[in-house]
Amino acid sequence: MPEFRYRGYTLEELLKMPRDEFIKLLPSRQRRSLLRGMTDAQKKLLDKIERARRVMVEGKKQPAIRTHVRDMVVLPEMVGLTIHVYNGKEFIPVKIAPEMIGHYLGEFAPTTKRVIHGAPGLRATRSSMYVPLK
Repeated sequence: MPEFRYRGYTLEELLKMPRDEFIKLLPSRQRRSLLRGMTDAQKKLLDKIERARRVMVEGKKQPAIRTHVRDMVVLPEMVGLTIHVYNGKEFIPVKIAPEMIGHYLGEFAPTTKRVIHGAPGLRATRSSMYVPLK
């Protein structure tokens, strides 16, 4: 399997790269979002990620990172972590892979399900399908 590369850089090179250099590699929407500055919620999420990284280096189990911040761009330092992203009803665990770099967290926690309707009752005709059962 070929080694992962993002715009010609390996994951190790991306991790060593300063954040403003990495931002220049992103697509325009994500680049603009990060250049405008991070919100307080995004900064808080990055702090949680930093703490989780430090705990993992010590050899302990990764703490649960739960967030409502769906508009956070996946950065190289998030790779390997599991972040629980809120979809409006529950927290969906998202394991961050290198291929997710440059995408938003919300893309990996769908907010809607496919609607699957049940079948009408036994021996139902088309006309009685909508009549409530007695």
